[in-house]
Amino acid sequence: MLLISLFLATLFLAYSNGANDNFKGVATLFGSRTSSYQTAILWATFTTFAGAVTATFLSRALIKNFSGKGLLPDAIANTPEFHLAVAIATGLTVLIATLIGFPISTTHSLTGALVGAGLVAIGLQVNFAALRTSFILPLLLSPIIAIPLGAGIYRLSGYINSKWHLPVNQKMIDTCHFISAGIVCFARGLNDTPKIVSLILIIEYFSIQGGMITIAIAMALGGLLNSQKVAITMSEKISSMNQIQGLSANIVTGVLVIAASRFGLPVSTTHVSVGSIFGVGLISKKSNPRVFYQILLSWILTLPIAAIISGITYRLLQG
Repeated sequence: MLLISLFLATLFLAYSNGANDNFKGVATLFGSRTSSYQTAILWATFTTFAGAVTATFLSRALIKNFSGKGLLPDAIANTPEFHLAVAIATGLTVLIATLIGFPISTTHSLTGALVGAGLVAIGLQVNFAALRTSFILPLLLSPIIAIPLGAGIYRLSGYINSKWHLPVNQKMIDTCHFISAGIVCFARGLNDTPKIVSLILIIEYFSIQGGMITIAIAMALGGLLNSQKVAITMSEKISSMNQIQGLSANIVTGVLVIAASRFGLPVSTTHVSVGSIFGVGLISKKSNPRVFYQILLSWILTLPIAAIISGITYRLLQG
């Protein structure tokens, strides 16, 4: 019964992840009116699924990071109760944010849930050094790097255009914009899927390949059915944008997330994409600091909320 519950809870988490995250890669397409909402979400679904399948071969390091091993003794990290508490807490945290319209990080939520259940299980014996090096630092650095890079890429494109007066080929720009959005979604599928799959691999029925495909399908459904509120926040509320601005933000997001996936670093696609859009908006003076600060507050609250839910759930499952 515990294993069945774990499987269902992990599917719930994958669905919530898709609802909150799938649209982030194509937010610039919709925000700049390069495409309709329907076209954007379909493109996001296809490319995210492709990234999830590719993760079977390229992102196995993240599976180990998010199984709880290294943070906790294997005897606890391998139990269904621990994984079930983490899946439920992460799924609820992400779904609540989705319903409100805040684009939060599933990576951040998973980290909080791992810590919350771990604290209940073994107290302060949780390996906080590993937590800081492998989880907290990459999460903090993501937006710090993305904001100036987004601003820099957009300013560079403006400088090149003013220097050489290059002819504007709108069709070429739109094509590159679509490709860049697809790359971001592909990178997100590559980076997020292994983190969720790590929760169900203690079920002997699942191979890594089978787990990846199952999670990818649930993520796709979440994005198709429940991403509207996050889409509005990402596309319109952080900053208004044109095609060049959207393309600049996507280039930064895609490069950073793919590099992180290759080296097993759990960066947040959310933090990177929001940071790059906000950075581009700063240069064009169209960003909305109030909305950005609200999103930043939701990021700060994500970890403790997930930790509290996970700790309570784990205690209830034990008792």
